[in-house]
Amino acid sequence: MKSFRKELWFDVAARREFINITPEVVTALNESGIREGLCLVNAMHISASVFINDDEAGLHQDFENWLEKLAPEKPYSQYHHNGFEDNADAHLKRSIMGREVVVAVTGGLLDFGPWEQIFYGEFDGKRRKRVLVKIIGE
Repeated sequence: MKSFRKELWFDVAARREFINITPEVVTALNESGIREGLCLVNAMHISASVFINDDEAGLHQDFENWLEKLAPEKPYSQYHHNGFEDNADAHLKRSIMGREVVVAVTGGLLDFGPWEQIFYGEFDGKRRKRVLVKIIGE
């Protein structure tokens, strides 16, 4: 069995952003040479998420609105975590959206359903962030 590891780096300009990272994951899969196996993609930051969904702007705005209702950024004073940093809401949003995804690799391709894409969800950005891609298989 082969194993392949790659880090993807992103300069996130906004505090919150959804980035379609599917092309970068496909590139990593191609570099791996693995044709059958599993592809793990996970956020390497406690205030970020990796998830699978549709690449549709209205849906992304719905996520933003929903997450902000569940864990509003402000007032910062509502959170016990906030002190040195003001990102308690980002930790909660990450818990809701999840840390990672695993996608089957079949015939050298990510085995997606219709419309599925991989996204990096950033909830405390304005700095450089990374994602781990780990692919195992034959």
